[in-house]
Amino acid sequence: MSLPRQAVVEQAAAPTLSALAFFFVMTSYYIIRPVRDQLSGAVGSPSLPLFYGAVFVVMLLLTPVFGVLVARFRRRQLLGWSYSFFILCLLAFVPAFMAQEHIGARELGVVFFVWVSVFNLFVVSLFWSFMADIFSSGAARRVFSLIALGGMAGAIFGPLVTKLLVQLIGVAPLLLVSAFALSLSLVLLLRLSAQHDRQPGNAGEEAIGGSLWAGVKELWSRPFLRYMALLMLFGDGIGTLAYALVADYAKAHFTSTVARTSFYNDLDLATNLLGAALQLSLTPWLLVRRGAGWGLVVPSLVNLVLLATVALIGSGSVQFFGYSVPSLLAVMLVITRGFAYGMTKPAVDALYTRVPRETRYKGKNFVETAVWRFGDVVVTSAVSGLRMLGWGVGGLALLGAGVAALAALVSRRAGWSPDLAPEEPVRLDRGEPPPV
Repeated sequence: MSLPRQAVVEQAAAPTLSALAFFFVMTSYYIIRPVRDQLSGAVGSPSLPLFYGAVFVVMLLLTPVFGVLVARFRRRQLLGWSYSFFILCLLAFVPAFMAQEHIGARELGVVFFVWVSVFNLFVVSLFWSFMADIFSSGAARRVFSLIALGGMAGAIFGPLVTKLLVQLIGVAPLLLVSAFALSLSLVLLLRLSAQHDRQPGNAGEEAIGGSLWAGVKELWSRPFLRYMALLMLFGDGIGTLAYALVADYAKAHFTSTVARTSFYNDLDLATNLLGAALQLSLTPWLLVRRGAGWGLVVPSLVNLVLLATVALIGSGSVQFFGYSVPSLLAVMLVITRGFAYGMTKPAVDALYTRVPRETRYKGKNFVETAVWRFGDVVVTSAVSGLRMLGWGVGGLALLGAGVAALAALVSRRAGWSPDLAPEEPVRLDRGEPPPV
């Protein structure tokens, strides 16, 4: 039976609206991300275990809360209440940043670092759970890289807005701009949910039900989630190692809040330009022609090469595409993050379309929040401990290369896990609306 004309139009518009919604989500996040990072740069890597430890505890406390929301409330309510909570929190932080000098960078840093990390993980994870809920597996492989590109555009636009406004209005008013962008994304997501639920046979508006601890339980019973948890830990190990080393670099080279914010802003801009280039070229070709599994394997191999290079060459100044870069660590951070956002993320979310709805929300959320932040605590504590034992950048990079090799092996298993539903064929006719 053919769909009514309005339903066909709404299906065709779904990827565009999704990309626009993700644009505003990432714009909101990347406006406040340099604000968070300048606080960590103010105190250096020794304080990162405290920051990440606090985030991990909060994530564990929020896991059953999120489980209750997913089990008992409809999707539109879940989206509306979750996003509205973070919008209100952004507004509440404005006076705190106006009094930063009186509160102290360390004290405000712990609170804001925890909150922004929770914001990032829950808002972005919930967005992609929603995407996996309304798009089929075949459509996901075709359009998720384009939707991610919308987010990458926001991740480029956000730092540009920050770079322009931080010199004019200061740090605190940036939170108001971030809240406005997140509000626009919520409006678009609610519209997408309404469009999807109007189509015949869709039950996305129904509450999922089930146990509030289902995400934790499935980690032990579902092989795919175990692989994803391991990949989260390995990827987090590499990313957090690079972040900690760059935090020490920022503390040593930049003394003012504005200078650190500008430095981290430039790193974000370079990262997102690389991610956008991948999403326009290699990522869609790889996902469509070779399958989502290869979107996990390739970034792991890239990380292996990068870390081995740092271990062999060191962290000094390098020439990168004709430009002099103060530190090879900055190059490593940009490329590892660029591949994570530009290839790994669309591939991971495409794989989640092939698991049950409860797994998409509860299991995925647990892996991408509590497991991720557990990795942060372990890695930052390990880096601090190894530094105290005299390990330098080369030794840490060599250790990271070993982790990247393990990640490549686990990626191969995750992408072809036996408990995934069969992968649907991709519709290559661009004139057809993607099935949702």
